[in-house]
Amino acid sequence: MNQPFFTASLLHGGDYNPEQWLDQPDILEKDIEYFKKASINTVTLGVFSWAVLEPEEGRYEFQWLETILSRLYKNGISTILATPSGARPKWLADKYPEVLRMDEKRRRALFGGRHNHCFTSPVYREKVKAVNTELARRLGPHPDVILWHISNEYSGECHCPLCQEQFRQWLKKKYQTVSRLNACWCTTFWSHKYQSFDQIESPSSLGEHELHALSLDWKRFITDQTLDFMRWEIDALRAVGSQKPVTTNFMYDFTGLNYYKFRQDLAVVSWDNYPAWHKKAEIETALDCGFQHDLMRSIQGRPFLLMESCPSAANWPPVSKLKKPGMLALSSLQAVAHGSDSVLYFQLRQSRGASEKFHGAVIDHYGGEDTRVFQEVCALGRTLTMLQETAGSSLKKEAALICDIESRWAMEAAQGPRNEKLPYKEVVQGFYNAVRSFGIHTDIIDMEASLDGYRLLIAPMQYLFRCRIQDRLAEFVKQGGTLIMTFWSGIVDEYDRCYLGSSPNGLVPVLGLRFAEIDSLYDHEKNSLVPSSQTGPEAAPPFIRSYSCHSLCELVRLTDAKPLLVYGDDFYAGQPAVTWNSYGLGEAYYVCAAPEPDFYQDLISGIVPRLFPDRPVPVVPHGVEVTLRENEKGQYLFLQNFNRTETAIEIDWPFDACLCGSLCEKDSKKVIKPFDTVVLKKGKERADG
Repeated sequence: MNQPFFTASLLHGGDYNPEQWLDQPDILEKDIEYFKKASINTVTLGVFSWAVLEPEEGRYEFQWLETILSRLYKNGISTILATPSGARPKWLADKYPEVLRMDEKRRRALFGGRHNHCFTSPVYREKVKAVNTELARRLGPHPDVILWHISNEYSGECHCPLCQEQFRQWLKKKYQTVSRLNACWCTTFWSHKYQSFDQIESPSSLGEHELHALSLDWKRFITDQTLDFMRWEIDALRAVGSQKPVTTNFMYDFTGLNYYKFRQDLAVVSWDNYPAWHKKAEIETALDCGFQHDLMRSIQGRPFLLMESCPSAANWPPVSKLKKPGMLALSSLQAVAHGSDSVLYFQLRQSRGASEKFHGAVIDHYGGEDTRVFQEVCALGRTLTMLQETAGSSLKKEAALICDIESRWAMEAAQGPRNEKLPYKEVVQGFYNAVRSFGIHTDIIDMEASLDGYRLLIAPMQYLFRCRIQDRLAEFVKQGGTLIMTFWSGIVDEYDRCYLGSSPNGLVPVLGLRFAEIDSLYDHEKNSLVPSSQTGPEAAPPFIRSYSCHSLCELVRLTDAKPLLVYGDDFYAGQPAVTWNSYGLGEAYYVCAAPEPDFYQDLISGIVPRLFPDRPVPVVPHGVEVTLRENEKGQYLFLQNFNRTETAIEIDWPFDACLCGSLCEKDSKKVIKPFDTVVLKKGKERADG
């Protein structure tokens, strides 16, 4: 396991590709001048530099990189140094075609793009090892290389013969015998039993693609093979003595890999954030971003790095929308509020050509310092300087959402009860938005995570149970925790085999009900959730209105649970739709359908004030985010206004200083300016008191 990476100051900077400008040294000199004006203290070098570092096989040209790294160091700018495996040079693909991937139809790719390489290929591994070794030997000891950036946005899969054989070996290690594999995969159905591991192929639209356990294990294999390749890269650095910490950059809502599996191998998690600001209400986009920030923080339970963000408009979405004035700072500081110890951009200087020539940058093609974007970056740099003491601070455990990627993989491939528009992300985000509207920290965890320290756990649509999560959830509630679970949970085991008997498996006594049926609604259909005629328990939220629901409606049979809402329509009108149950010292809620957004808010409004009575902002105004970081120096309350108008706010939190932004007085009320961030500090003595 790598030692955690903690920085003493917030990192500000980003991806820099000076190899594009080696024939124009005046540009490189000017860049450093601009970096200093913008308070940029960190750059990432070498992400896509392989063709320049090794223009011919075995011939390395590192002098340009050494020169630039040293020049940055002399000017007080640290370097995150990347291994270049994210995009391989042409000579490598031409000489060794096995390094190019095969798709699921077994077609070999042509050279081009990024991440078009086979992680299993011995040739590719040896070539990556060679260039990584030279990098580590030549530049690893440099005093201001603070972190290794391993490759870039690992993704994709390969179905070549090498990968097929590796997959079979992976299956042999997991199942030991083919008879056990057949039993776990339920291959008797459709008469698809295997006689040996050698018969197994990866899923393909040309062949086997409806054996769900095969598809699930293939996705697990892809994660393990990618992780193994990353370890191969790291081992090459370590073999020549480089012990610098390592990271690799993750992506938004990426379902191609199980990112939680990487937690032990990275010194720090980092990720790339490119939201579509101003497409809808800013607070909606902010909550979507906040969810991803919290997921990245939760992978290791400590600060993360925002490795890439765009200072202006990204070029690859359908619409390249500019950030409105103030949005750069607001969105960047949101990452800091949620636990990031950096604000880093792609890119520092805009590329002159190729695919990202119109992607936003700190320095654009004009090359001057009098642009709006550059001036906003400079202002943000000054703000980050004022917030340096927040680096390394953490967020207290309060609530958690269980969002297990293996369960999502299985559910989305399950062929029923809804094969299009499964509302998983909508339901997850609905709960998250409601909890965050109270300023409650919300970790995003998988089924392997510890549940200790949380008061509220939400487990939406946890179709697949693994790691005995049902036992740990039962114990959590028994010891006094509050659990919210939803429809389509606890249906299958880790092999995607349906549980026999009652479900959600192992939680029937905890929830006080069992699954009976599930109705999938057409897109034009809706049902309603109406208050139950039965008197609800005193501890449960008192619902006084009805709500619409859509997509999926689960029918349950109650054992001990009390109905809070019932269905209003169809043949199951009057049957339980939202329930409450007491179990041990705790309580468990069950939501049987996908509801309208207001439902989440009303449910959480009846739970959070009771569980978390001492909140810095008792009533968080709509459009405002409240987050609290803390360290040995004190506590830091981030108040962020994502509204386009000034917003009044009442704070029940005595503080010692305002580190940035300002709370203005208007009509005897404190207000936050539109798109502004206010950071208040409470010193350690007052915080402990």
